[in-house]
Amino acid sequence: MSKSFHDSEHTHHSHHHAYETEKNILIAFFLNASFSVFEFIGGVITGSIAITSDAVHDLGDALSIGIAYALERKSKKGPDAKHTYGYARYSLVGSIITTIILLVGSSFVIYEAIKRILDPAEVNYDSMITFAIIGLIVNGVASYVTREGGSFNQRSVNLHMLEDVLGWAVVLIGSIVIKLTGITVIDPILSLAIAIFILIEAAKNLREIVKIFLEITPKNIDLEEIKASIKRVKGVIDIHHIYVRSIDGEENHATLHVVVKKYDKKIKDSVKEVLKNHNISHSVIEVEQADEECQEKICK
Repeated sequence: MSKSFHDSEHTHHSHHHAYETEKNILIAFFLNASFSVFEFIGGVITGSIAITSDAVHDLGDALSIGIAYALERKSKKGPDAKHTYGYARYSLVGSIITTIILLVGSSFVIYEAIKRILDPAEVNYDSMITFAIIGLIVNGVASYVTREGGSFNQRSVNLHMLEDVLGWAVVLIGSIVIKLTGITVIDPILSLAIAIFILIEAAKNLREIVKIFLEITPKNIDLEEIKASIKRVKGVIDIHHIYVRSIDGEENHATLHVVVKKYDKKIKDSVKEVLKNHNISHSVIEVEQADEECQEKICK
């Protein structure tokens, strides 16, 4: 298979993957927005704090997912004079917004659940069961369509959907337990457990996004192994001034200086191939001959 054909196939796959990500986020938006109205009605009818809290949370979700969709689309624009690296990080901005709203929403649920634990109230468990089944189906579909995707943006949206699925599972289990035992406090207790779980997962997601913005070496990159592999390329004497970062959490970029005995274009091609084999899709390589002095102030 020729290199040009391989690159064309890779580009086609990337564009298809990007389209799927946008489509999945849009589906999640419509499902979330329409269902939040249904939840408000359900919360009033049943008196369930789990349903009412989830309705408030879903409104925030719908807003954040709508923003995430718009930013995901913008992130696919190519480089221009203003954004020379392209717009890829707009996707990360969308992820930050959805994750922060998720953190705030989970904190709200925790607050309301603790209040209800301290002051239990009667709930309409038969209606809760009905709403819970519908909720599981609708949010299960949204969670399924957003389950796969490389971008942090889609992962954040999927975390929202997972929270909703777990939340409705809690409502269903809780309502059945209440119906059988009359212990109404089970509803806020289970809601509290799920909210804490989602809060922890959202915090982890936000931490990974911050690492990208700080340009910390991506976790799937072994810098020492990359250096060793490049030094094994015929004609390479040394390697220095190597920096590896991720623009959006999906693609890794690298800049480096390669010291050679004598300049040969084949050496650069070989080094680029090594980098691609180590999950680096884009690289800028400066080739220096052994008798040259590196002009960079920080060069190691």
